[in-house]
Amino acid sequence: MDTVTRRKFLITSGVVGASALAAGGAWTLRDIFDTATWDDRPGDAKTLVLVTLYGGNDGLANVIPFAEKGYREARNELAYTAEEVIRLNDTVGLNPALTGFKQMYDAGKLAVVRGVGYPKPDHSHFRSMDIWQTAQPDRPGNTGWLGRWLDTFGGDPRHAVSFEPVLPPLLAGANSAGAAVPVTGLALPNGVRAETLSQLGAAAEGEPPLQARAARAFADLVSVDALVRTAADGDHDDTGEETTGTGTGGRSDLKAQLDLVARCVEANVATRVFSVSLGGFDLHAEERDSQENLLRRLDEALTGFAARMAKTEAGRRVVVAVYSEFGRRVAANGSDGTDHGTASNMFLLGSPVRGGLYGEQPSLSDLDNGDLKFTTDFRAVYASLLSNVLDADPQRILGYSSALPGLF
Repeated sequence: MDTVTRRKFLITSGVVGASALAAGGAWTLRDIFDTATWDDRPGDAKTLVLVTLYGGNDGLANVIPFAEKGYREARNELAYTAEEVIRLNDTVGLNPALTGFKQMYDAGKLAVVRGVGYPKPDHSHFRSMDIWQTAQPDRPGNTGWLGRWLDTFGGDPRHAVSFEPVLPPLLAGANSAGAAVPVTGLALPNGVRAETLSQLGAAAEGEPPLQARAARAFADLVSVDALVRTAADGDHDDTGEETTGTGTGGRSDLKAQLDLVARCVEANVATRVFSVSLGGFDLHAEERDSQENLLRRLDEALTGFAARMAKTEAGRRVVVAVYSEFGRRVAANGSDGTDHGTASNMFLLGSPVRGGLYGEQPSLSDLDNGDLKFTTDFRAVYASLLSNVLDADPQRILGYSSALPGLF
């Protein structure tokens, strides 16, 4: 196949756009596995897996203050009874879908951080996610907090990997950026037969190096697409129903993404940060069933991942952090859903984590115009992750050094 035709195919197929070809932005799983031979990772180095829940995860439907005065009155049909929740103590409990989370909590490997937010919260999905990903609530930022960490760590993109078609802003630094490794969404232009696929990844004499890398990315995509789709087949809720959340980003195949992370960790690659996502949490209507379905996906994916990681030495150095751009309003709306709110919960899990409840539960009676008042600055959690997982100076990266004590 001539290089002009192949270049057109690569762009048309959606594997990589023309701008990415020019910039050399295509990375493959093979590129990531190649780092297993590097010697720049200390033997005791930990790995961070960051899970972004897009849409605004309803914290009051995750960690439920079932005993607090005003909870049932505010939530109406969305409220859970004391008998329905999975109790953590006499006042709060987990959503019934989070059975695996409870097992990890009981084993001391799940930390629940309550009331996480930032000053002067913004109800916009995009602005709030920008704040969380840049860790700059006071001013618009143009670098991600993990991108700035990458700047200090040598800058090779493969030290911070996202299994997303587009690199999330949190992995973009001032002088470097992480690697986006697209692994699903294979789409062939009309008229292309399966037997021609192997030719597309083969080296072509005289083609530019960046185009050759893009071709290798395509060949890699072909080789793992079936694997990922197989893993994703089990990544659905029990009912098979779609959620009612509006589209605000994120993916649905969290279990498949974590399977790829697990393979990388088990291969002892040099990557220190992985970014994965789950979307669908913008539940303005008919929230209860959809929220449970999403939380069940989250629970099954992370419980299985944690169990797999516990089997190897490298896996036992993995820490998972789960966050969303904001929580929801305290009161249910007229459509059995909730609207954009403020403070929510973060979950941290893994062998290095000291499990338990952290942070003060926000009051349901002392509200800010119907919203929860945050009690834990999200930068305190980030500072803990930087200092205890990535061996970095949080003041240098965040301009904030007050880590949340006790998590590690």
